[in-house]
Amino acid sequence: MTRPRLITLLWVLAMTANGAARGADMSSSDVRTVAEQAVRTQYDKAGTRLVIVPQPLNPRLRLAPCPQPLLARLPTGPQVSSRVAVSVSCPTQAGWTIRVPVQMQVYRQVLVTTRPLARGDSVGAGDVHSEERDVTRLGYGYVESLDQVAGRSLARPLSPGTVLQPGQLNGREMVRAGDQVELIAQLDGIEVRTTGQALDGGDTGTRLRVRNGHSGLIVPGVVLAAGEVKALP
Repeated sequence: MTRPRLITLLWVLAMTANGAARGADMSSSDVRTVAEQAVRTQYDKAGTRLVIVPQPLNPRLRLAPCPQPLLARLPTGPQVSSRVAVSVSCPTQAGWTIRVPVQMQVYRQVLVTTRPLARGDSVGAGDVHSEERDVTRLGYGYVESLDQVAGRSLARPLSPGTVLQPGQLNGREMVRAGDQVELIAQLDGIEVRTTGQALDGGDTGTRLRVRNGHSGLIVPGVVLAAGEVKALP
């Protein structure tokens, strides 16, 4: 066999072997599918619209075939990010692990202000409305329902079209200073109720002062619920 023909034959054999090896590699599309499915399982809940933006893997990536189903693990944490690195692994003794980047958009209904609101205002149904927003872009959080802001007031003024965020709200106040409250006193198993005016504000369990509406005396108490204060001995 002449030298040129020998070189040609060796080149053909090398290319054939290389192609066979590539055919035996783990499909990158299979790996990406497993990662994306893990993201869907984690984030595609009721009331959520999930959009996954395909991200190609490195075309030079070579992974050995896996005889077992691939495992996927997402990072833990409450923060929803637009990019997440999913750990995909082959669970065998000679297996492998790779981090697969997945880009996503997570749309949910959030509360947005309808009109200008001042500092100290409470937030009611006429002040906000729901809009679908990509919450991966809301790094400071968001509010989904009025139940989350019940009894709380604004810590700063807000303009119309502002996404309502937890950091924009003061602490919850079931009773506010100046509110007319029901003052409840218990003595030897006997419960007495009267009216009074709260001199302080606070959430359930907060100690505050109440002026008795009948005697005018200022008594200490603790907030039981909205508009209810238990007198302390």
